[in-house]
Amino acid sequence: MQVILKSDIKGLGYKNDLVDVKPGYGRNYLIPQGFAMMATESNIKQRDEVARQVAHKAEKQKQDAEALANAIGNLKLTIPAKAGESGKIFGAVTPNQISDALKAKGHDVDRKQISINGDVKTLGEYTAEIDLHKEVKKEITFEVVAE
Repeated sequence: MQVILKSDIKGLGYKNDLVDVKPGYGRNYLIPQGFAMMATESNIKQRDEVARQVAHKAEKQKQDAEALANAIGNLKLTIPAKAGESGKIFGAVTPNQISDALKAKGHDVDRKQISINGDVKTLGEYTAEIDLHKEVKKEITFEVVAE
């Protein structure tokens, strides 16, 4: 019996996969639980259309991410922070601060997409990585200066 999976099932397949299962497993477990649907001709056509749309949408997201990475380019940010005389800052620089600095420059990047390499607890120059898409990552340099 062939079914189309509605969700990822470990050991069986991923969402929208067409898989062969034993008839009892399909009728008594997968379909009633909502994990799969019968692989009829119309359902297969619908699955193919959904897969095509998802691929198109993913390509558009990748192009947008590449455009943002090119717009950011070799931008160097300056992050002001309160610091003591020894150069140690009070607290630490967070992805929120980098996100706010990027917004001030006209680039909208979510703080969850930013990861800082190491701890930023002193004045100086550091790098952070921006994860714009699963295939598009951009490294950005920022400098922490005293307020």
